Amino acid sequence: MPHILISTTSDDREELVAIAERLIGDRLAACCQITGPLTSFYRWQGKIEQSNEWMCLIKTQTELYAAVEQAIREQHHYVEPEIIATEINLGSAGYLKWIDENVL
Repeated sequence: MPHILISTTSDDREELVAIAERLIGDRLAACCQITGPLTSFYRWQGKIEQSNEWMCLIKTQTELYAAVEQAIREQHHYVEPEIIATEINLGSAGYLKWIDENVL
């Protein structure tokens, strides 16, 4: 099974905790890690913004991307949250097998 790493950010750490708990509970992700705070710089509605955020890193299978994105959007308060998926091209066979065993 192909695997991906999805990242999303929020200025509300507890929101990411709730998202992570849902993804793990629904077996849409094998692992979620929350890191931060980090400082984000970005352009929003024509203005340069800066904010403190946390990042959630989500390990799952490629075929579950749409369900993960939907779950994030349902719980996220941002108008357009960051939801970026990166293919995992290489990884230890045991870890990738563990992902497969812990998602749908």
